[in-house]
Amino acid sequence: MRPRPAESVPPRRDPHVAPPARRRRRRWIPLVALVIVCALFAWPLYLLGWANSQITHVPALSSASEGEGTTWLIAGSDRRSDGSDGGIADPTTTGARTDSLMLVRRVNGTAMIVSLPRDTAVEIPGKGTNKINAAYSLGGPTLLVKTVEHLTGLKIDHYVEVSMGALTQIVDAVGGVNLCSDLTVNDRDSGLVWSPGCHTVDGKTALAFARMRKSDPNGDIGRADRQRQVIAKTVDSALSASSVVNPFTQHALSGAVASSLITDPDTGIVSLGLLGWNYRKAQQAQLTGTPPLSSLNYRDGVHGSMVSLDSSRIESFWSKLGSGTLTPDDYWKPPR
Repeated sequence: MRPRPAESVPPRRDPHVAPPARRRRRRWIPLVALVIVCALFAWPLYLLGWANSQITHVPALSSASEGEGTTWLIAGSDRRSDGSDGGIADPTTTGARTDSLMLVRRVNGTAMIVSLPRDTAVEIPGKGTNKINAAYSLGGPTLLVKTVEHLTGLKIDHYVEVSMGALTQIVDAVGGVNLCSDLTVNDRDSGLVWSPGCHTVDGKTALAFARMRKSDPNGDIGRADRQRQVIAKTVDSALSASSVVNPFTQHALSGAVASSLITDPDTGIVSLGLLGWNYRKAQQAQLTGTPPLSSLNYRDGVHGSMVSLDSSRIESFWSKLGSGTLTPDDYWKPPR
């Protein structure tokens, strides 16, 4: 019978000898992974809280009953006393006013945008007939919201006021935007110099592009079209992969946007993100434009030249906006 081999006994490790470096590295891997995961969760939460703290909140919403869907009212404000905000000298305009008005509505899965010309003749509750942008100067955001609700029959769920002058910082934060126009422009008031075609521009030029009115044959209507284009291209850039994964771009953009905004108390960064998403969706579906108009030079003998809505089509338009059944053909088309 062969002798049984002796069992092998591992050599004793000297307790004073450090373990291999590979084992130490393996122990660090879970810790590093945990730190990275925590940072990925903590950064958005920090950015969300910080950006929300930069937004100014004011009372704006009415007590109108809730309806189906969600409606945002965007007011582009012009707070200036000498024309310095936006680069347009206007000695006849002081204080605050709304330079542009837009409705963004989402209902039944459909997103739509409606630009309201600032000179649209409307009934301002308690004030009589006037241009729609007069509602802001007469009663601030609260009266403006009530006026738009009275006009459209829709409940305004979120009020967002953005300084037009801040557009420069917002566009620069996303690295510029590509804008297109067939116009040849050398406009002294806005400072816009433009040759026909598409150009990638910085914030200063984008602001002039959005503000120019007198050199556009469609006046305020043409300006509203360009403003929607600037916003759409900025939203596209903000939602691009290169912006989303870049923390420096995120911080710069969040700060530029949040610090330029005045909203109702219930509107924060999350609601603004939904606004941007639906704005983009409406642009892609071409559900964007101006409501039906009957005249660009309506005069009542009191308020100068105004824009009048087409009384034969406007009620149907608001109804379709409410139900989410607007089509591109429902919007106003400039005469050829």
